Amino acid sequence: MTVITRWDPFREFSTLQDRMNRLFRESYGPEGREESLTTTSFAPPVDVYEDEHNVTLKIEVPGIDEKDIDVRIENNVLTVHGERKFEKEEKEENYRRIERQYGTFTRSFTLPNTVDAEKVNADYDKGVLKITLAKKAEAKPKQIKVNVGSDKTLDAKSTGKAA
Repeated sequence: MTVITRWDPFREFSTLQDRMNRLFRESYGPEGREESLTTTSFAPPVDVYEDEHNVTLKIEVPGIDEKDIDVRIENNVLTVHGERKFEKEEKEENYRRIERQYGTFTRSFTLPNTVDAEKVNADYDKGVLKITLAKKAEAKPKQIKVNVGSDKTLDAKSTGKAA
């Protein structure tokens, strides 16, 4: 049985780039190989969605204390900065593999002009940082009532009665 799969050359480049980055990070990092696994910077995944009243961002940052997260808006750019610290216990652990990423991260988002920078709310629950950005009143959709008939027709009827 033959399985046909679609070839994506860009996926190959992405994999190659990841391997090259890992090679340079492990070989030329300022720390030893074991230390470099625990102190890399990372970019937590973000979901951005919009409704008629808000723009909302959900950022996955499990294991990070809320005091280690900084949210700022400057020059119409939302910046989220944080750090996941490597927990070293008193007793010596014999780690075989460390896959969770530790270190600092920074994510920046250019805000649309429709966002009111004065009305921002950030909540942290169960490892998810939720940032809600309210839209300006003029950016919200408005419903316009459609009148039936026209003023010209009404004016012609009323002037016809007077004549």
